[in-house]
Amino acid sequence: MLKPAFDFLKQLFVLTHETQQSKSDIKEVRQELKEVRQELKELRNEMQRLTVVMHKFAFEMQRVSENEKHEREKQTLQFRNDLLQLERRLPSAKDE
Repeated sequence: MLKPAFDFLKQLFVLTHETQQSKSDIKEVRQELKEVRQELKELRNEMQRLTVVMHKFAFEMQRVSENEKHEREKQTLQFRNDLLQLERRLPSAKDE
């Protein structure tokens, strides 16, 4: 008769211990989840900052490309103007 009572108390003790262990584990997991969420939030913020930087960089690259194109066009026009001025200064083949 004492054996079933002893087994019951033993099982009750084991279950109480396991319950306490489970509560402790749950608390740790919740803390880890909180930390992971914070890290995820920080990563999202960093990703947003990097996205803004990349957009600015892409815009700046496009602007530089357009400026270089305009500069090449100006140089081409200047070269043509110089050629035309030089041609006007040279005597024509008929004059010689």
